[in-house]
Amino acid sequence: MSHEVETMAYAGQVPWHGLGERVSNDLTPSQMMQKSGVDWSVSKQKMYILDGINVPNKMALIRDEDNKVLDIVGNDWEPVQNSEAFNFFTEYCAAGDMEMHTGGSLMGGKIVWVLAKINDSFDVLPGDRIDNYMLFTNPHKYGKTLNIRMTPTRVVCNNTLQMSLSATSKNEVTLNHRREFNPEMVKEQLGIAHQKFEQYKEFATFLSKKKAKFSDVIQYMNSVFPHSNTKGKEVKEYSELSTSAKQAVDILETQPGANFAMGTWWNAVNSVTYMTDHILGRNSETRLVSSWYGNNSSRKVKAVNLAIEMAEAA
Repeated sequence: MSHEVETMAYAGQVPWHGLGERVSNDLTPSQMMQKSGVDWSVSKQKMYILDGINVPNKMALIRDEDNKVLDIVGNDWEPVQNSEAFNFFTEYCAAGDMEMHTGGSLMGGKIVWVLAKINDSFDVLPGDRIDNYMLFTNPHKYGKTLNIRMTPTRVVCNNTLQMSLSATSKNEVTLNHRREFNPEMVKEQLGIAHQKFEQYKEFATFLSKKKAKFSDVIQYMNSVFPHSNTKGKEVKEYSELSTSAKQAVDILETQPGANFAMGTWWNAVNSVTYMTDHILGRNSETRLVSSWYGNNSSRKVKAVNLAIEMAEAA
């Protein structure tokens, strides 16, 4: 695997990105850590300049097994060990009746993550099923801590969309690792997750019933994948679109699942998410990182919000 996906393991069905080693779904946290290649610890070490003088108020965050520098941190910043994170994730899954599905290390160990499948799904249209997952992340990066994101997945094409578990946060719920595990907190967050998933069902169903004019789709794709020459401008011609926007238009009727809602805003949204998850980027590994933690994560949110806005205005 490349430097983007360092190690990975999965239980059950092959994940949408097609990466990782298949394992049993009844592993202990320590066994899952070992199989997913994250059974290592981190520590802080003093930093020195060339003449041996200590760098004040800064320390190097080191992966102990190979002395790799993951980040530069403050003296008072304490990392969360992978063993702590995996035990927390396992307790969270047990309290929420979820099954740990995938785990691994990204970006050379800077991001350790687990994906868990929630027992929650719906059909936008007959046969067009959406399953729900939670993405747990333990970043070995300064200023970051454990967090949870909701990632619904369209089964027919394995397109994903991130959703917040907080009414006030746009991206994630952060967790203080120093706080004792609280099952009631899990239930509260799962309640929010269920509400968010119901909202997702409402807008997906709405978009699947709203026809989209081709001229509106052109403008939509220009907003989602702007061309440097037309950014912020109204575009009416296919020829004026960026290369990515043209690709998104080209696959409107050929992407997996296009037959379920041909000519609708639901199809337009899924053209964008199919592009981000399966076409853009150098390979599956770079697409995975960007889809969850990079530019394509915010692009998906923008694509959904804009589709709803344009569908309501039509």
